[in-house]
Amino acid sequence: MDSILVRGNGPLSGQIPIAGAKNACLTLMPATLLTEEPLTLVNAPRLSDIRTMTELLQSLGAEVTSLQSGQVLAMSSHDISNQTADYDIVRKMRASILVLGPMLARCGHAVVSLPGGCAIGARPVDLHLRALEAMGAELELRDGYVHASAPRGLRGGTIDFDFASVGATENALMAATLAKGTTVISNAAREPEIVDLATCLRAMGAHIDGDGTSTITIEGVDRLGGATHTVVTDRIELGTYMLAPAICGGEVELLGGRISLVEAFCEKLDAAGVDVSETAAGLTVKRRSGDIKAVDVTTEPFPGFPTDLQAQMMALLCTAQGTSVLEEKIFENRFMHAPELIRMGADIEVHGGTATVKGVKRLKGAPVMATDLRASVSLILAGLAAEGETRVARVYHLDRGYEQVVSKLSGVGADIERISGS
Repeated sequence: MDSILVRGNGPLSGQIPIAGAKNACLTLMPATLLTEEPLTLVNAPRLSDIRTMTELLQSLGAEVTSLQSGQVLAMSSHDISNQTADYDIVRKMRASILVLGPMLARCGHAVVSLPGGCAIGARPVDLHLRALEAMGAELELRDGYVHASAPRGLRGGTIDFDFASVGATENALMAATLAKGTTVISNAAREPEIVDLATCLRAMGAHIDGDGTSTITIEGVDRLGGATHTVVTDRIELGTYMLAPAICGGEVELLGGRISLVEAFCEKLDAAGVDVSETAAGLTVKRRSGDIKAVDVTTEPFPGFPTDLQAQMMALLCTAQGTSVLEEKIFENRFMHAPELIRMGADIEVHGGTATVKGVKRLKGAPVMATDLRASVSLILAGLAAEGETRVARVYHLDRGYEQVVSKLSGVGADIERISGS
């Protein structure tokens, strides 16, 4: 099993290109099931999760071709030959549930295994199912599968989410494009990935209004066409690499970045003593003189502080001056990286959904183990500024969400390498 070896090596300098958003692309890909015509995605990230979604779509009869070294995905679902999303594929990735709404809307029937993914809490799919029921779907849970049917087609309905779930909003949005009549989604998620999906669906002929707000209205159409769509910049990869010069010092430009994608995150960086400025090509990040200052962080749905940047932010705050409190309000069990940071000398106490981090002068390299996707990169960030050598094991988690981590960080001066089979 591969591992990542990191040695603290001082300030960073240079440019890091930011890929297309994993979470956006994994939502856009199932949209091909809504139409017989071709859908092409440009700026696709090259990740194992994208390969898993490709495998899933192909198992349903879709044609998916990877072009330009994987950065363009050409898809066609003119023939959906199979309406069962099998457990052996779905268990690998939670986003697999996003084939349910499109397949049900177009075919009137779908059988989808309950999904897997990172072990960061229960993350139930009940909101997805209730949204589809509000559009007239008949659902049954049997032997670990969702059996869904709408023999007379889906119809417009009113959906009021208890929680602004990104995945449930995406599933409902796609299904509603082919439903008869008007669907209104209240307490909808507002993330940039939702806006990106709606933009693509409109290019395919959907009638959608209100994306980016908490109320989305969809007027169903009889059919959707094809489109070519550019995937939005990955705001989580962007935020992750913004933390590299914040932790190590130096100045790095993140190509393709925009403050509007990570505004709440930028506010916390500013309070901690990190300058962020927009350039013609992206964002420049530079730590101000002196120590990083402690800040308190509470994760919230967009436009609040992203839960997917909480682990990385904790790595920064481990050496901040003072005590920081991080409160996780999105997912349970999302402090599994804390014990590994403690192995590196961090002073962290976790009580339920709250972690208290007392800054130490410096972290020390140690063998650590990644527990999930975002935890894996937080340990790499910590290792960049630690004294000595840090070896991060189980980096298959990393491959799900970050492309070319070693080359991107080594390109700005980090001492990092991937060790095969160890």
